[in-house]
Amino acid sequence: MTKKRGIARRKDDLQYRFGAVVRDCRRRLGISQDELGWRAGLHRTYITDIERGVRNISLRSVSSLSKGLDVSMWSLFASAAGLAEGKPGAGGRESRPAFGEILMVEDNPVDVELTLRAFKRARFVNPVRVARDGAEALDYIYGGGRLSRKRGKPLPQLILLDLYMPKVSGIEFLRKLKSNERTRSVPVIVLTSSRHDKNILECSRLGVQNYIIKPVAFDALSRVTAQLSLGWALWPQPSGD
Repeated sequence: MTKKRGIARRKDDLQYRFGAVVRDCRRRLGISQDELGWRAGLHRTYITDIERGVRNISLRSVSSLSKGLDVSMWSLFASAAGLAEGKPGAGGRESRPAFGEILMVEDNPVDVELTLRAFKRARFVNPVRVARDGAEALDYIYGGGRLSRKRGKPLPQLILLDLYMPKVSGIEFLRKLKSNERTRSVPVIVLTSSRHDKNILECSRLGVQNYIIKPVAFDALSRVTAQLSLGWALWPQPSGD
């Protein structure tokens, strides 16, 4: 009985389902794990761990796998989501899942543009909302301004937060977010110009998941989002309303 429960839990795990999608795609191509590893530029044992659902996957490895399997990153993600909802997985008819929204809080238009380019290179399918300062971001999450989130709309799935902004600073925004029971679970990644920023320690104390040195690049996105697991990319947060 315990073994059966363990198997059921694994099948409910997104990482396990993603591995199953990769395995199914590979088998349909009729290639071995060694061949897929060669095509994707990944070690065979890495492929084995992914297919077993025991490897925390980065965006870079997902990108490499999609090339090795000759499918899109969206197809891999959507197939894993389809398995979760009892819909056809890889090779079946896909229906687009409701990918969670990313909120970027950044007042520098150049940094916004560079970050959006990094998203494009990483092939993010998540919609991105940009708030130009902390006040706009608070309005969007809690209501009260032109950028107010529609009632019942899910909270952002991930927040990328610049610390130095007009009106409401990143630290002030973060304190508000993490002190509210409805919003404290939303993952936050801080955007900073230096790894020696004196506010990094305060951000860590407040519960920030990680930080990225600006300008944002694909490698940095791959490194930090891997630590959040695949769930951040797929499942929207509850609305909090």
